[in-house]
Amino acid sequence: MKIAFLVNEFPKISETFILNQITGLLDLGHEVEIFAKENPKEDKVHADVYRYNLFDKLHYFEKIPDNIFIVLIKTVFLLLKNIHNNPIRIIKSLYVFKKRKYGMILGYYYFTFPFSRKNHDVLQCHFGPNGNIGAYLKQSGFRFKVVTMFHGYDIRLGIKKGGEIYSLLFQTCDRILSISEYNRKNIIAFGANEKKIIYHPVGIDVTKYPYKKRGNIFSNGKKTIITTVARLVEEKGLEYGIEAIKNIVRKHPEHTFEYRIVGNGESESYLKELTKEYELDRYVRFLGAMDQEEIIKTLMQSDIFLLPSIEEALPVVLMEAQAMGLPVIATDVGSTSQIVIDGNTGFIVPKKEPAALEDRLLYLMDHPELWDEMGRNGRNVVESRYDINVLNRKLVDIYQEVLSN
Repeated sequence: MKIAFLVNEFPKISETFILNQITGLLDLGHEVEIFAKENPKEDKVHADVYRYNLFDKLHYFEKIPDNIFIVLIKTVFLLLKNIHNNPIRIIKSLYVFKKRKYGMILGYYYFTFPFSRKNHDVLQCHFGPNGNIGAYLKQSGFRFKVVTMFHGYDIRLGIKKGGEIYSLLFQTCDRILSISEYNRKNIIAFGANEKKIIYHPVGIDVTKYPYKKRGNIFSNGKKTIITTVARLVEEKGLEYGIEAIKNIVRKHPEHTFEYRIVGNGESESYLKELTKEYELDRYVRFLGAMDQEEIIKTLMQSDIFLLPSIEEALPVVLMEAQAMGLPVIATDVGSTSQIVIDGNTGFIVPKKEPAALEDRLLYLMDHPELWDEMGRNGRNVVESRYDINVLNRKLVDIYQEVLSN
């Protein structure tokens, strides 16, 4: 099977869920090409990107200029340059949007050219806006089946702007993959045909995350390592985690611990300033962005995993932490409760409540004898629900089903 991936950025250090699908499909013997809007140009790149030679399978779209007149001139140039590849399809792509906004015609038209010489069976779009592009390409005459997976920001975008922004996708897309029940409810509310929606979560390669037994009654008195792995952006709620740490330091000086934050992002300066303001430099460490191998090493050294998000869909990092036997504390947002079983694999607390985070962190620090049982339960949840090897085989079944229709 020939499968094309349409994504926003690649390779993106925080989007291992896309990388895991790509490498998994390659392992199953399928041909994969990647079409990305941008190169994130990050300092860190996951080793699998090189291991699977993914740069050789990667195509970047030409950046769309902001000036509409430059867009028009460049569109005419691209038309003349590429029309010999598939003239009927390219001309039809203009016709598809004849009744739509002028800027939308030209913007979407840019995405026709990289596909003009290609023949794929399936176009796998990640994120709703890319599903709109995939639907446009299909209407333009491309014969591939279009499958779109919704994640987090695209759901928030639909809530903010209204589900009609995905009208083209819902009209034309062959299948919509929902990673969680939270996403499914929102996609239906946006106007999607429920019959097109299939529950298909993201997952991890469990074999890459070694399980480690955590804690015992003799752990009291040792430094407890609390870790968060997240993009340093507002929706991850890290300021609430830092405030919880501040409260523990001030009210419970008997506890010896360190809070490690892995990741980078637009909120990094603010969070570091907040840490300094709270006089937590001895307790909070910012470790920067890490690749998959470095994250695994950091989680291996950790005792408790914390994710204080205020917005989520189905966070992969909770799967990674639980696969390695860490008891976790997460907020009740999106579908985190599908991964974290409250009181069994960790604790779920209300969002934006540092006192609740503080309470559960203290409870786990005071009861290290619970860590191992919670860790084993968490590993079982991930193995039974989120094994990427099982999920990728199911993804192939979905592709084969749409191709047979």
